[in-house]
Amino acid sequence: MTIRLSNLAARRIFLAKQGLSAPPSRALSKADLYTLIHDIGFVQVDSIATVERAHHQILFSRNQTYRRPHLGQLLEQDRSLFEHWTHDAAILPAAFYPYWKHRFARNQVRLHAQWSKWHGADFDAAFDDTYDHIVSHGAIRARDLKQDDHKSGGWWQWHPSKKALEYFWHTGRLAISARQNFQKVYDLSERVIPDHHREAQISEEQFVDWACRSALERLGFATHGEIAAFWDLISPEEARAWVAANRDQLDDVEIQCQGEAVRPRAGYALAGLSPHPDDWPEPPGRVRVLSPFDPLLRDRARAERLFGFRYRIEVFVPEAKREYGYYVFPLLEGDRMIGRIDMKADRKAGTLNVARLWLEPKVRASAGRMAKLDAELNRLARFTGVEGVAYQPGWLVD
Repeated sequence: MTIRLSNLAARRIFLAKQGLSAPPSRALSKADLYTLIHDIGFVQVDSIATVERAHHQILFSRNQTYRRPHLGQLLEQDRSLFEHWTHDAAILPAAFYPYWKHRFARNQVRLHAQWSKWHGADFDAAFDDTYDHIVSHGAIRARDLKQDDHKSGGWWQWHPSKKALEYFWHTGRLAISARQNFQKVYDLSERVIPDHHREAQISEEQFVDWACRSALERLGFATHGEIAAFWDLISPEEARAWVAANRDQLDDVEIQCQGEAVRPRAGYALAGLSPHPDDWPEPPGRVRVLSPFDPLLRDRARAERLFGFRYRIEVFVPEAKREYGYYVFPLLEGDRMIGRIDMKADRKAGTLNVARLWLEPKVRASAGRMAKLDAELNRLARFTGVEGVAYQPGWLVD
């Protein structure tokens, strides 16, 4: 049987799965925060703080009562969350750590070959000394072991101990104990990850099944390629084989995409997924500013098919070639992507400075919509720690 999903149903399903359909002003306790992160799957970490760091903004966009200290406590005190890699650096439930052990094993084979090529055959020259230092002296930052004459640069210019720290982190011998001024603090995994998670044994078959099933639960519907890409733990071929082996638990789905000329997209869903929009919550009608790294938009092609919204981060695009700006924030209203906004928090002046707003075609700058946008920007300004919003001349692009 093939389930046919209207575009409205598909958007509502994905928004609900990604935590964007719940009331954003409902009180969020520390336990609720853990549940939110667990249900989304992961929260990406990024250093750019034009307005707010990605992980904080991702969580705030889902619930305006989110409190930063709760995240720190879950990570650094309760140890119910840990930081590692999906498609990028991310915060994850520590309950997922046993599955990441399979990633560590795969990384050990892959990284040794890659780093020998990129960094030279002696890339591991400082590995033993670096590890022994942590055993004896405790948690450290990369800068604590940096030689005075080393010139900093990109990953290709890491000093020998930094290579050791990153290699051991990616292969599971070390974990991120904390961050200081956003710099990673590395320590032995046994000092960071609770024993019952770190010592748990998961078979290869269980690992692949979890990677596929848990991804599909959080996506709602997906192709085998999208299933594999969600956690970036397994290959598309492994996801394809899992789909073939579990057809009795899956339904075929056909998703209506945005645009009259776009053909329906085939995929899969766990059996029992309702195709009726009214069976899924209608997202709050307020305007919300999303992080450029929001999981709703991580798969740019999927977001474009579902929402008709083409979005790219232009941080690494030369300024003269940028279509919009260095770090432009997507805007969500209800179940629609309505535009993007270029803004920056000026903490010295105490203002959130709005430079440009681009609304999507057929989205009007009505008084009601602009009032909702202003209310959201003021909420975000308070969360960021500035006093108000300052609209720059010419901020509304025709």
